[in-house]
Amino acid sequence: MVRRILKEVKQYTFASIITPVSMILEVIMELSIPYLMASIIDKGVNAGDMSHILKVGGLMVVAALIGLFGGLMGGRFGAMASAGLAKNLRESMYNHIQTFSFSNIDKFSTSGLVTRLTTDVTNIQNAYQMILRIAVRAPLSMIVALVMAFTINARIASIYLIALVFLAIVLLIIMFTSMGTFKSIFPKYDALNESIQENVSAIRVVKAYVREEQEISKLHKASKNIYNIFVKAEKKISFAFPIMSLTVYACIILISWLGAKMIVQNQLTTGELTSLLAYCMSILMSMMMLMMIFVMVSMSIASMERVSEVLKEEPDIVNPENPVTEVKDGSISFKNVSFSYHKEGGEPILRNINLDIKSGEVIGIMGATGSSKSSLVNLISRLYDVTDGEVLVGGVNVKDYDLETLRNEVSVVLQKNVLFTGSIYDNLRWGNKNATDEECREAARLACADEFISSFPDGYETHIEQGGTNVSGGQKQRLCIARALLKKPKILILDDSTSAVDTATDARIRQAFREAIPGTTKLIIAQRISSIQDADRIIVLDDGEINAFDTHENLLANNEIYREVYESQTGGSRDFDETEVS
Repeated sequence: MVRRILKEVKQYTFASIITPVSMILEVIMELSIPYLMASIIDKGVNAGDMSHILKVGGLMVVAALIGLFGGLMGGRFGAMASAGLAKNLRESMYNHIQTFSFSNIDKFSTSGLVTRLTTDVTNIQNAYQMILRIAVRAPLSMIVALVMAFTINARIASIYLIALVFLAIVLLIIMFTSMGTFKSIFPKYDALNESIQENVSAIRVVKAYVREEQEISKLHKASKNIYNIFVKAEKKISFAFPIMSLTVYACIILISWLGAKMIVQNQLTTGELTSLLAYCMSILMSMMMLMMIFVMVSMSIASMERVSEVLKEEPDIVNPENPVTEVKDGSISFKNVSFSYHKEGGEPILRNINLDIKSGEVIGIMGATGSSKSSLVNLISRLYDVTDGEVLVGGVNVKDYDLETLRNEVSVVLQKNVLFTGSIYDNLRWGNKNATDEECREAARLACADEFISSFPDGYETHIEQGGTNVSGGQKQRLCIARALLKKPKILILDDSTSAVDTATDARIRQAFREAIPGTTKLIIAQRISSIQDADRIIVLDDGEINAFDTHENLLANNEIYREVYESQTGGSRDFDETEVS
C-alpha cells in the first residue's frame, strides 16, 4: 500500500530528498547552539574573556543562519514534494477511474470517490509533509540532544532516557486505541458528501416539495456523526498533552535539583546545567512532535487504504491483445446471452437472449420497468460484459474490438441525460471534437433542437450550467441526441431518450433518422408505443427474457403483452400533446 502511494512521488523525488537533508542541517545547527552557549557562560562570562565571547557568539550567529537556511529549504521543498504527491495521486486516481467499466464504478459510490479524491488525498499530503520534515527533525533532534546531553553529563542525561521510555509507552497506547476511531471517520465523510451532493443537484425538487428542513436535518445528522467520532478520538489523544507536560516539568525539576547539587559539589558548571535544560526541552518537544506525527499517520493510513482501493481496482473490461480496429457494419447478434451484475453467484437479469439484427434496421425495445431493457443495450457497446454467451457487432465479438473503436461506432443516448458546463457547441462536440459549426447545427436540426437553440439570445454559444439545469428535460434530451448523432455511428441507441418530448417532436426526430442516417442501425427503447410502432421490428422483454420479436402488426395480432400495452395507451384516447388536425 505505502509502496503504491510512494510511486506517485515521481518527478518530486529530488524535493523529497532535499527536504530531510535540509532538516538534518537545521537540527545540527540548532542543537549546536546550547553547546556553544555553555562555552560562552563557562569560558567567556565566568572567566571574563571577551574575545572568547565574541568568537563563540559569532559561531552561534553563523549556526543560526545556516539553521534558518536549512529550515527555509525544508519548508519550501517539503511543500513542493507533498503538494506534488497530492497532485499526482489525484491525477492517477482520476485517470484510473476513467478506465473503469460500469461494474467497477458500481463498487464505489460517487460521494465515496469524491472523498477519496479530496479529503483522503489531503490527509496523505499533510502526513507526507510531516514525515519529510518533522519525522526527520524530531527523532534526529532527540538523538543528537541525547548524545550531547550524555557528552555533558551521563548521570543527568539518564533522566531523559527514563522519561522517553515512559512517554513512548504512553504514546503507543494512545495511538493504537485512537487509530480504529480515525478509520471509522471516512465512511461518515462519504455520507456527508452524499447528502450535500444529492441536495445541491436536486435543489429544485427540494424547494418544490418544501423539504428544506428535512434536508438540513439529514445534513446535521451526518455532520454530527463526524463530530462525535472526532470528539471520541480527541478525548483519547487529549490525555497525551497533560502527561507530556507533567513529564517535562518533572524532568526540569529533577535536572535543576540534581544539577544544583552537582554545581555545589563542583561536578557540573552553570553553563552545562543551562545546556542540559535546553536539551531537556528539545528532547521532550521532539517527543511531542512525534506524537503529532503518529496521530496524522493514523489518519493517513486509513486514507491510504481507501486511495489504494481505487488504484488497485482492476478494470473488468480491457482491450484484447490484438484488437479489431474497424467495425464493418451495424449488424448485431446476441447468442445465448445471459447477464448478471454480480459475476459470482448473482441471479441473471437477462437469460438466454438470442437476437439477429440487420445493419440499418430500426428496432424498438419495450417492456415493463425492471425488465432489463437498458442492461440489454449496454452489452452492445461493452459497458458491461456478458456473463454467458456472446454479443457480436458487425459479425465480430465485442470482446475482440478495440474499446475506443467499438464505442465510437456505437453511440448511446443513456436514460439519464447529462450535459456539462460550457457552451452548447462544447456539449455537442463531445460527440465529435473536430465537428464544424455547420455539422453541429445539422445534428441539432436532425434532433429537432435547432429551433429552441436559435431562440436563445446567444444561440449555440449559450452557456449550459452544470448538469444542464438551465434547459428543460426535453431540450436536454434533444441536445444529447444531437451529440450522439455527431459521432456518425453505425449503431445508435436511444434509451428512453425522447420521453420528455411531445409525440409530434418524437415523430419528427424518428423521421429525420430514417432520412438522414438510413444505414445506421437504430435501437429505440420506449414506453410509448407511438415511439416504436413504425420500427422494422420490436423486441418485447419480459422479466429478462425475450417474449416476442416481430413487427408491430404481428405483435398486435399474436402477442398478449404488446396488445395490452397498445390498447391501454390508445384505447379511445390520444396523447394530450398530440397535434390536433382540424
